[in-house]
Amino acid sequence: MREKNILLLGGGGFIGTALARCLCEKKFNVHILSRHFYSQQIDSNMIFHRGSLDNREILERVLPECQTVIHLASSTTPGSSSRQPSLEADQNITPTLHFLDILQNFKNIHMIFVSSGGTLYGNPETTPVDETKPLSPLSFHGAGKVAIETFLRTFSTFPENTTTIVRPSNVYGPEQPLRSGFGVIRTMLEHIRGGTVMEIWGDGTSVRDFLYIDDMLSALICLINLPRDNNTYNVGSGIGYSLNRLKEIIESVCGKKLDAIYRPSRKTDVNTIVLDSSRLIRKTKWYPAVSIEQGIERTWKCLKNQ
Repeated sequence: MREKNILLLGGGGFIGTALARCLCEKKFNVHILSRHFYSQQIDSNMIFHRGSLDNREILERVLPECQTVIHLASSTTPGSSSRQPSLEADQNITPTLHFLDILQNFKNIHMIFVSSGGTLYGNPETTPVDETKPLSPLSFHGAGKVAIETFLRTFSTFPENTTTIVRPSNVYGPEQPLRSGFGVIRTMLEHIRGGTVMEIWGDGTSVRDFLYIDDMLSALICLINLPRDNNTYNVGSGIGYSLNRLKEIIESVCGKKLDAIYRPSRKTDVNTIVLDSSRLIRKTKWYPAVSIEQGIERTWKCLKNQ
């Protein structure tokens, strides 16, 4: 049954690992293609393939079995390519195009691309921002996501191809790895746990939308169940928090003070971004269920037990 087989590209990362477990619980067979794996927990319904997006030998063996492909692979951060835009081409755009070269030989496969809601819109005039607003990235990382989305939209104009684009806000939760340039909640909790000083870029008034991992997974499950969907969806909580307010919430949940030093803001940092997820809510009845306080408490509890 092809509909019960799913391929995760870059499935060894934070979202991919959590999604693989979730899908296995729902009795899907999950193929994971990744160069790295953050988790060693293996379910009997997980099939690991170590490789990149252009590994034709693996893909030509796996793709005929799968009805859905979820593209989670990304090898850069907004900061890592800030002075070397070619990294986006080499590590994200070109590998995706090589994958499309292979994918176009297989019909009736639903492609779900996990893009970025936090980097594509730049500094919108008003928030929350919906999917119709102009894309104006401030970083090469965001520009790379726009380029991939553009190629995928062209790819989906052919009737046998289906592509859904997902633009999530800042996803966080238990087992998120500590990675430079991503995961401000995870970073704050790590500094509290270690009693170390955190650098905050800017004055702490920049506003972000944070989404707990379980809510991200439930949104993806909803979209997997729409195999002929060609839309673009924001996925966020719809509520913005400044970094200063986030710091206060984390201190309240943890019962500890977070020491921070404020540095000058960076050109690639967005001032305010909050996503409007109304399109996804109308289409699927999905809705974020975990508050920021609940999500941080669950994440902190997991981190303390590691």
